[in-house]
This record gives sequence, C-alpha cells and structure tokens, in this order.
Amino acid sequence: MLSIVKDYFLNFDLMTILISLNIRLMEAIWIIGIFGKKNMSKIKARSIFYISILITIISQQKASSQNSSPANINIIFTSDAHFGINRKAFKGDTNVSAAVVNKVLVNQINSLPTLSLPKDDGIDAGKPINHIDYLMEGGDIANRMEPPVQSATLSWSQFNDTYLKGINLLDDQHQPIKFLIVPGNHDISNAVGYYRTMQPLTDPSAMVNIYNLMLKPAKPITNQDYYYENLKVNYAKDIAGIHFMFITLWPDSAERIWMEQDLKTVSKNMPAVIVCHDQPTCEAKHFTNPIAPHNMTKDNKFENLTAEYYKEGITAKGDDGATDIEQKGFVKFLKAHPNIKAYFHGNSNWNEFYDYHGPDNDVSIPVFRVDSPMKGKYSGKDETKLSFQLISIDVQNQMLTVRECLWNSDPLNAAAKIKFGQQKTISLKVN
Repeated sequence: MLSIVKDYFLNFDLMTILISLNIRLMEAIWIIGIFGKKNMSKIKARSIFYISILITIISQQKASSQNSSPANINIIFTSDAHFGINRKAFKGDTNVSAAVVNKVLVNQINSLPTLSLPKDDGIDAGKPINHIDYLMEGGDIANRMEPPVQSATLSWSQFNDTYLKGINLLDDQHQPIKFLIVPGNHDISNAVGYYRTMQPLTDPSAMVNIYNLMLKPAKPITNQDYYYENLKVNYAKDIAGIHFMFITLWPDSAERIWMEQDLKTVSKNMPAVIVCHDQPTCEAKHFTNPIAPHNMTKDNKFENLTAEYYKEGITAKGDDGATDIEQKGFVKFLKAHPNIKAYFHGNSNWNEFYDYHGPDNDVSIPVFRVDSPMKGKYSGKDETKLSFQLISIDVQNQMLTVRECLWNSDPLNAAAKIKFGQQKTISLKVN
C-alpha cells in the first residue's frame, strides 16, 4: 500500500510530511485523490507546499477536536405534576386540569433551545442554550386517588404522553434527552394504600412504571408483582464526573443503607448529589406508625411511607410535626460523607435555594427546592410565579448553577417566553 502511495507522488517524497504530521494513510490517499491520477505527472515542487498546508490544516483540526473542552451539562428539574387534579385558575380560565397545565409547561420546556441564558454570574452566562441533556422529575406524578381524583393508571398514561413523548429536546450528541425520575409520597400512597378511602384502594401503576423505566429489570415488574418494601426506586448515575443518587422519598435509615453501599463504588473525591421527593426535614406524617400493628388511621394520620418508625410521638401532627430525632441519623450520614455537595427536592413546592443545617445546626449542605405546576405554595395563588429549574454544570471546574425559569410570567400572552429569576452557583469540588 505504501508503494502505491509513493508512486502517486512520483519523485516527490511527501510520505515524510505525512508521517511527521501524524496523518492516517486513508486521509493521505484522500488528499492525493483531490489532484487526480492523470495530473500527477504535472505536479511540480510548488504543489508540495500547497499539499503540506492542506495536511497541516487537517492535523490542526484533529488536534483541536481532541483537545477541546467537554461541553457543559444542562439538566431540567421539575416536580409534582399531580395529574388528576385541577388548578383553580390558569391563563384566564378556571378549574383547569393538570393535563392542560403540564402540556403548557412542556411546551415552554421545549422552547429552551431558542433562548440564551441570562447575563448573570452563573455558568455559561449570556450563551445560547444549545442542548439539554437530562430532565429530573421529583415525583408526585399522580395525585392521591381520593374521589373524584382519577386512577394512578390514567395519571401515568397522561405523564407518559405529556412528558416522555412530548419533550423533544436533544442533548449535546443530538440524541433525545434522558429522564431521571423519583417517586413522590402520592405515587407511593397509591401503591400501598391510605388512611382515607381511595378508588381503587390501591394502584401501583406510577411506582411500577418508574421502577421499570429507571432500573430496567431484565423482566419488567407488573402491578401484580409490585411490593413496595422490596422494590424501592433507588439508582445512581454519574454525570460529568458528578455522582447523582436518586432515592425513594427521603434518606431514611433504609435508604442510607443503600446509599452507603452505593458510595463505596465511587471515589471519596467524587462529588455526590442527592435527588429525592421530600425536603431534608421530611414530614412527620410520611413516617411509619410506631404503635403495633402499625396501621394507618384517621386518628394517627401516618402514611407509612418510610421504613423508619416515627420516634417523636404516636400521631403525625400535620406538615409541621417534629422530625428532629429522625433528621439526626441523616446528619450523621452527611458528616460521614463530605463529598455529598447538594440536595434537590420537591414535595413542599416553591422555588428556593437554601442551606440545610440540621436540627443542631452542625452541618451545611446547599439545597434546591423546586416549584409545582399544580400545588405551588405561592404559584398556586399567583400563576406568574410558576417555575422549574435549569441546572448547568461546568464539567472542567466542577461548578453548578441553578436558575429559576419562570414559564408563565405573562399568562394571557400565548407567545410569552420563559423569564429567568433567581440563580445560585455552588462549587462541587471535594476538599
């Protein structure tokens, strides 16, 4: 093969040039082919100069491609779609279904590549949003099936059509974005039952579909196979050198056992992030009734969603019930794993960037709370505050920026674009 190439060049020894520039043989043949075999005899010494320039350009382009910085990562974070209920008011209408509201949200999400990031001090400030790599969904896909709320089966079908089929964004490799989903307390209650009547009494469809989609078992589980205690939705994914742990509801003692084993698979110098439904303080009612036989009743109001018994009483005192004892186990876990650098959650929904310090103020971790399209604490009353979050990760420098995306700031203007609100940038580097 080499002799053929040398014959092409007649008396001109460009093979030395090719080798010195590290050009592959097939690339050299392609360059030679530009001139045509019939014209080879007419090539003068001057041609060597032009061919050398062409070869140099290709070589430089190859080197540039090999040495270019990896693209930064963009992740959408939203939560609490609550298919099955209605908003009191939305875009000039009343009693608007979650299917309609979430469809508008998805349309706005799909518009992100037409926008540029704000000129703030965050990652990629002022640059076009050329790609979205992942979408994280924080749970409560279905609402609890208390009449007249629809079944979890129908709610999952609507989520599938609206999000999984409706989002058409592409990642940096021009491939469809990947979904990263965790369940919420409503999804779990639909699977295990509730102290008030539901219709049907149980429907694990959301849990089953999340489990199959995220964990990809060799044999997909069915509603008939599903047993919550043994089939939690726990999985991890390394994204741009960051170890994301997606867990069921809240890092209780059982979830921490799973996380402990999972963290043994990565370096202690690798940053880790927790993504789950509940806030770091959890909710008293989400724990399990401590009194045997541990039933859920209208009197105790426990929902039996965690593997951990409630330690601070025999009834769950609403959303503000104490959870200090339960939190201390989590705080101890955070201290043992200083590479855990951030926590993302839904459940109590509004946009907030804050630090969790634990009940004794002896730990600190950045936390990102996301809004809900249906049950936002503030956006439920003022729809102009509806938002989701856009996470940008600086791969080389291990920095993370979270930006609030206000997707309904002008409700009566169908052409209104997303506006950017608050932003926070943190370092993920492990000291």
